[in-house]
Amino acid sequence: MVVLAYVLVTMKSGAEKEVLKRVSSFHEALEANLVVGEYDAVVKVRVEDISELDKFLTDKLRALPDIFLTTTMIITKQFK
Repeated sequence: MVVLAYVLVTMKSGAEKEVLKRVSSFHEALEANLVVGEYDAVVKVRVEDISELDKFLTDKLRALPDIFLTTTMIITKQFK
């Protein structure tokens, strides 16, 4: 079953553009957006199952040295 999720990202100040370029190259990342507010970026992710989401978050996203914190919100239903 395909899993879609939004991942809210907090990262080192000044590293945003470089980190998002790197994140956008990951095939799991559908979108990588710089935002203003409590978080620095929002990444929309598509994976085949929960274990792939865990692997993406642990092995790819959180492994980037300038990322401090991620918060994941799994999409349960899309309306548009």
